[in-house]
Amino acid sequence: MKTSVLITEAPAQEDVDVILQGLIGFNEQAIGMPGAARKHFAALVRDEARNTLGGAIGSSYYGWLVIDLLWLPETLRGTGLGTQVMRLSEAEARARGCAGIRLDTYSFQARGFYEKLGFSLFGTLPDHPPGHTRYWLAKRLD
Repeated sequence: MKTSVLITEAPAQEDVDVILQGLIGFNEQAIGMPGAARKHFAALVRDEARNTLGGAIGSSYYGWLVIDLLWLPETLRGTGLGTQVMRLSEAEARARGCAGIRLDTYSFQARGFYEKLGFSLFGTLPDHPPGHTRYWLAKRLD
């Protein structure tokens, strides 16, 4: 079989699906746990008109809740809403039977905020982006 490698900035959904399903299948076979059962979640901060102002977005899979995005506008920071979003996300993780929560942040973002909530650093990547550091944190719930 002759093969080639192509770089593209716009992979077709079918291409993404081939790779994703192949990896999920490999992982499920290796760990004996379904990974395709990814379940999304959002902890949304809304105003009285139900406009979303910020919050957290993520999903649970392989027994962990992963927070992909957390953001609040400057005017809402320091009001306790971020802590409330994180507490509700933790409650959701517990309700889903997750062993813990993981997330990442940058040196110019909120590492201290997460550590105050009981998260521990487990990885760093200096100079990502250049001049800054990326941090990975986790909090075990079990």
